Amino acid sequence: MRAGSRGAADSRPGRRTTRSPARTAPVRRGPRFTGRTVLLAATVLLLALTLAGPLRQYVAGREQLAELAAEQSALSQRAADLQAQLDQRADPAYIEQQARERLTLVPPGSRLVIVGDAGGPGDTAEAPAGVPDSAAPLPWYEALLDSVARADG
Repeated sequence: MRAGSRGAADSRPGRRTTRSPARTAPVRRGPRFTGRTVLLAATVLLLALTLAGPLRQYVAGREQLAELAAEQSALSQRAADLQAQLDQRADPAYIEQQARERLTLVPPGSRLVIVGDAGGPGDTAEAPAGVPDSAAPLPWYEALLDSVARADG
C-alpha cells in the first residue's frame, strides 16, 4: 500500500522524501581536459612562442629609433652652433676685435697705450700676473731668440 500511496505522500507539503543510495544514479562528470581544450591550449602556446621573437625585435627597433632620433637632433643642434661660429668668424668686425684682444694689434693711425703697474723701486708688492718674472727661466724658444738677438748686436 505504501508503494501505491507514494505519489500522494510525495505531494504533501513539509514531508521529506529520501532516496536510498542504490536508487540514485551517480553524477557522471566528464574529463577535466578534453582533447579540444588541450589542442586549443597548445595552439595558443605555439602562437605566443612564435610571436615572441618578432615582438621583442620590434620593441628593440623602436627603442633604437628613439635613440637615433635624439642623437640626430643633438647633431643638428651642434651643426647649427658650428655654422653660427663660422658666420661669426667670417665677420670682419669680429676678426678685428679678436686681433686687438688676442694679438694686441693696433690699426694704422691709432695709438697703443698699455697701462701697467710694475711699482716703484721701494715697492714690495707682487708684480701683476701679466708681467714676466725676470728670475723665472725662459722657455727654450725665447731663450734661443734672446741668444740670437744678443749675438747679433
